[in-house]
Amino acid sequence: MTHRHIIIENITPSVDHGRYPAKRVVGDLACIGAHIYRDGDPILQAVVKWRHKSDLIFQETPLMEIENDEWHGRFPLEQSGLYEFKVSAWTSEFVTWQEWLRRKVKTDEANVAREDVRSDLLEGAEIAQRLLQEQPAYGKQAQLNTKPEETQWIVELIAELQSPGDDLSTVIERAISPEATHFFSLIKPRRDVATSATFVIVVEPALARFSAWYEMFPRSAGLNETRGATFQEAEGRLPEIRAMGFDVLYLPPIHPIGTTNRKGRNNALVAAPSDPGSPWQIGSADGGHMAIEPALGTLEDFNHFLIVAKGLGLSVALDFAMQCSPDHPWVNEHPEWFLHRPDGTIKYAENPPKKYQDIYPINFDTNDEADLWDALCEIVLFWIGQGILIFRVDNPHTKPIRFWSWLIGKIKQTHPDVIFLAEAFTRPKRMKMLAKVGFSQSYTYFTWRNTKQELIAYLTELTQSGMEEYFRPNFFTNTPDILPLILQQGGLPAFKMRLLLAATLSPAYGIYSGYELCENEAIPGTENNAPCEEYLDSEKYRIKVRNWNRHGNIIPFITTVNKARRENPSLQVLTNLAFLATDNDQILACIKRAPSKITDQQNIVIVVVNLDPFTPQRSAVHLPFSLLGEAYINREVKVYDLLSGARYTWSEHNYVYLDPQVEPGHLFYVEAIY
Repeated sequence: MTHRHIIIENITPSVDHGRYPAKRVVGDLACIGAHIYRDGDPILQAVVKWRHKSDLIFQETPLMEIENDEWHGRFPLEQSGLYEFKVSAWTSEFVTWQEWLRRKVKTDEANVAREDVRSDLLEGAEIAQRLLQEQPAYGKQAQLNTKPEETQWIVELIAELQSPGDDLSTVIERAISPEATHFFSLIKPRRDVATSATFVIVVEPALARFSAWYEMFPRSAGLNETRGATFQEAEGRLPEIRAMGFDVLYLPPIHPIGTTNRKGRNNALVAAPSDPGSPWQIGSADGGHMAIEPALGTLEDFNHFLIVAKGLGLSVALDFAMQCSPDHPWVNEHPEWFLHRPDGTIKYAENPPKKYQDIYPINFDTNDEADLWDALCEIVLFWIGQGILIFRVDNPHTKPIRFWSWLIGKIKQTHPDVIFLAEAFTRPKRMKMLAKVGFSQSYTYFTWRNTKQELIAYLTELTQSGMEEYFRPNFFTNTPDILPLILQQGGLPAFKMRLLLAATLSPAYGIYSGYELCENEAIPGTENNAPCEEYLDSEKYRIKVRNWNRHGNIIPFITTVNKARRENPSLQVLTNLAFLATDNDQILACIKRAPSKITDQQNIVIVVVNLDPFTPQRSAVHLPFSLLGEAYINREVKVYDLLSGARYTWSEHNYVYLDPQVEPGHLFYVEAIY
């Protein structure tokens, strides 16, 4: 903003100049930055005024000038919800006078008793007297004014400036002291004040930034492929999932599944009598989005499932898919909420060449928009009432942005701890906008970023382009819809390599069940002239019974990586990533640093990964010790591999050899300096 003298600009954090909130989590410090300056030489003072949206008044925290008119300050974010902040700056008349007097005395110490210095002191007394008289009496706005003892100190100083006597040096020393600066900084109201626009930070639970997700079809948690498991039976899987180190258990839709146009195995148009149908074919005579599929049990069974999960430390995320089976109650109750062909029939969903005859998409251009939006909001509120605080939203990019802005804003007014994950594999600008209007996390392109150059470019964009203020990536390695080619071809080494990348490059990542068994059989052939990424015998259309202890599983590896994530704060942050130079394009190396929660030293982790799942690779890894801090320069460090248990001594230039048949990478914890 532009004041008659003062300029305040480049305020951070901000998204699109404050149009959208920046994102943080509970426990963070809001680190505020601004460029503040004015014409001429007068000295400025500045504060950040801030409050939680539920507070009536703004608190103040001083901003300090770092260098080159850049000012920084911070305040704590102690609860979920919206925080507002704005920057105020003003010309500090007394401090400007202090600095001017300080410089004058320093350059003319021999003539400090000259009459013009006495005149300067009188000028200071006049400024101080005016400032003191302008502030309201103490007690009316206690937080804004000097206390009685501080006021008395100022009154005494004014008297000395008016009648300094012969000991000018003592009076000058007191007038330019830090104590005087501090007392006069407390005086309000301030003159010549410039105040910025108000900016917003949305604060969410820690899981919104740091979490490991596990996707599970509860009906596949049993031992009988001819009958899906119930919630009660699925509870038996929960301790194993938690033991691997996952924080969030994501369930596909658990609602009644329709029978009309039900798909069979591998998306067959005709279902066999025993085929359970896709969970995304929501709605039947048993109810819609606020009902439970009878084969899974009852709402009471689901609530018990949630209790067991919570007792283990697992948060349950529920799929929110805004689509209906032809048997959904809404089809008869609200036909205007669906798209109709000229012949009057309702259009099913299509994403050529894929067709979803078992699904009717919602028509967001209906004339009954208000009732539709309220009904969808009611669904979310219903499941919040059951204890669900995390929603994975299916294809949000196919629904209006303004709807998401309304829905998420409305939900968070009363439930600020709710987390929304956007499953939006779409064009970049759409993904970014969904994050700006409120989605807590987003699926990403990580699934298809495989080369060293692709990964570095993508992570650089996520961490250094401004996206880091609002876009939280969730690096899912695979989904029921996506079996990446690297996993199809690379076998067990590829599964370990991709998990290590996902879990260390991003603080939020996820896997779809079966990943730990390295399931990688895709439908033969191609799709859109590219290798098919659909699982053969997809679990979307069948009940799948697995032997979780079968030979070749990577459960111990996943458990080790998740343990490292929990124990190392550096792996719980996105923006602390720095890539290291290597001499081999098949070797990716990076370093992450964060304050240790246990010692006064930094927590430092170095990740080195062989991106080639077929062939051993070797490389030099260059570690500029300046990245570690001044204490490390010209030293050596002892590193401990959290994957293998081996210890090494590293300098600025190091050699690595990684055989994917043994281990895909190193996960080094920096132990000590030599």
